[in-house]
Amino acid sequence: MQTHDQVDETSHQHHHTGHADEHQQDYLMVPQRPTREQLAHIKGWGADLDRKNRPAVPMERTPPRFIHAHEGKLPQQPETVEILTSTERPGITPIFGTVQPPKGLSGMLRRLAFRWSENDMRHWLILLAADRVNVVEGIGEDLAKGKVPNVLAEMGIKSEWEHNKAGLVKKAAIGAAVVGTAVYLMRRRDR
Repeated sequence: MQTHDQVDETSHQHHHTGHADEHQQDYLMVPQRPTREQLAHIKGWGADLDRKNRPAVPMERTPPRFIHAHEGKLPQQPETVEILTSTERPGITPIFGTVQPPKGLSGMLRRLAFRWSENDMRHWLILLAADRVNVVEGIGEDLAKGKVPNVLAEMGIKSEWEHNKAGLVKKAAIGAAVVGTAVYLMRRRDR
């Protein structure tokens, strides 16, 4: 008959000899794919199995039309404006946008942002600031051309009022609180 200490020692030895490893395969779970019958209760499940149940039929092309990949290396688009490139990538991509080249104060901010890596928070915060500055620059350009921009319409205030009154009121209250706090702090500083 074994004593309590001997039982502990025996189980301790079993643990170290790999007893658990011997039975590990008993615990392996093999995922099983559900059958069609088990999934049939889900609304819309299997709609793509039968062609007559597919929403795009008969307009769907068979065989599907694919855009053929360009063979070989793409020709490089000519650089007609300044292109800002990431520090992580050497050179520029074969195709790039030229609609909004960096200019003015927002362009200076964008150039500054691209000095840092894309995983650096400064890169993204400066780009966000550059976007806001660009909005103000756009308003200034409109005024210089004699056009008065309808800022409220461009911000979607009418749609916001029609579809999300509570959200608009909340945004207006927060904006008023921020402006009021700023005015209060400036007046307090002047005293």
